[in-house]
Amino acid sequence: MSTRTNYSIQETPHFQILSENQKERIYNGMVRTLQYTGANVHHEGARELFAKAGCKVDGIRIYFPPEVILNALSTVPPVTEVFPWNGDESKKITIEKDRSYFGPGPTPPNFIDPDTMERRPYLRKDASTVARVCDALPNMGYVQSLGSISDVSNGLADVYEFADMIRNTTTPIMSWSFTRNGCRDIHRMAIAMAGGEEEFKQRPNYIFYGEPISPLVSDFHAIDKCIYCAENRIPQVYSPCAIGGGTVPATHAGQLVVALSESMVGVIASQLISPGTSIIIGGVQSILDMRHSIYSYGAPELSLLSAAHTEVVHYCGLPMYSQSGCTDTKKMDMQSAMEAALSINAAMMSGANFVHDNGYTESGLTGDIFQTVMDDELIAMARVIEGGIEVNEETLAVDVINNVGPGGHYLYEDHTMKWFRKHWQPTLMDRNSYESWKENGEKTMKDRIIEKTRDLIKNYEGPKNSVPEKASQEIEKILKEAEERIKKDPDS
Repeated sequence: MSTRTNYSIQETPHFQILSENQKERIYNGMVRTLQYTGANVHHEGARELFAKAGCKVDGIRIYFPPEVILNALSTVPPVTEVFPWNGDESKKITIEKDRSYFGPGPTPPNFIDPDTMERRPYLRKDASTVARVCDALPNMGYVQSLGSISDVSNGLADVYEFADMIRNTTTPIMSWSFTRNGCRDIHRMAIAMAGGEEEFKQRPNYIFYGEPISPLVSDFHAIDKCIYCAENRIPQVYSPCAIGGGTVPATHAGQLVVALSESMVGVIASQLISPGTSIIIGGVQSILDMRHSIYSYGAPELSLLSAAHTEVVHYCGLPMYSQSGCTDTKKMDMQSAMEAALSINAAMMSGANFVHDNGYTESGLTGDIFQTVMDDELIAMARVIEGGIEVNEETLAVDVINNVGPGGHYLYEDHTMKWFRKHWQPTLMDRNSYESWKENGEKTMKDRIIEKTRDLIKNYEGPKNSVPEKASQEIEKILKEAEERIKKDPDS
């Protein structure tokens, strides 16, 4: 992408994995798959919706004609905005081509304890911790929990998580839920924080995350939540977790065809219900390591597949939900840094829109806020590369070069005084001399990350003191009602 203003050219470098012909063939593969193989949809209302639109319905199997797919793609909006609940425009999300936002991920059952550094079940208090730390990190554009709460009533982890997170960060949240009831509870809380239903419609403060099942299945709850979000114009993600060689073909092209097909079911449903409602697709794309039977979060294929999937999703005219900053190793270490750096750079250079899982370790089974803090620094470095190089008369500096001449230096030039301040400065990387490093305690990168993370947890309060009392009371009321509902019907 390039922009030209007053003879200034700024190039934003993005690499390309697929040719136009390859993207077209993968897209056509999706169209053929949905037309001739179809997808299972475990939701009677959704099946009726698809039938009215001209789809063939055979039991739970739905076959989608090409025109239904094309019509749905034509109404997805090119730009959607998501707002901080407190009106801080600096944290506003604009969903549009080539604009990237990074965040943690949802639902790992385990968490690295910030005090002991040991793996344990994810607890309710951790949701607040993650929210506050992400609120303080400049490169976390949205917030997810890094875990699923284990110490609340069964079936309410989603609702408690959102309640605690939205009161501890002004950064927009990407939420999830087990059922439509949880989806509604979260929506009600978001309305309370926005100041009312109309205010929320004008300035939505969260995105909802839903997930179909590979291969080619939209279970009842996934499509039911998709329908709820479309009915209420809630920006949403509908993306699968595709396992190369497990739930989708082992070939990368075949994986992309299936994953794109799975997401497209949600796109069609959302646009049939509410044309113009925002929907984001993509999902986790990686391989099954056959030697260890794990879904690899650190494999180079994750970066390759995710970048290629981003290109195909953008070819469809849709925003992409990708992943980065994750690892197969069990704790933050050299392996986690290597794997995170590769995936973060690939996500940035591919132009993915929402990039989650920054802080995942153990192949997605454990959330690690220390890893998230390290990823924040890596994202900042990748943004420097993504920013490209500004070329205009001033930055070419031909007059300055001529003024200094051969053998001179630029230390005292006004031009240097102006422009060196634009150079990126690290918060964690070590650039000290050896002597200074010794004097400061010989701290390693791991030492510095732990120190920074614990300082944020201890000293950064976040917005909890500015949460409107009325909104907080409404959230507590919703939690109480959810508890009563679960007691009556544990499956609700």
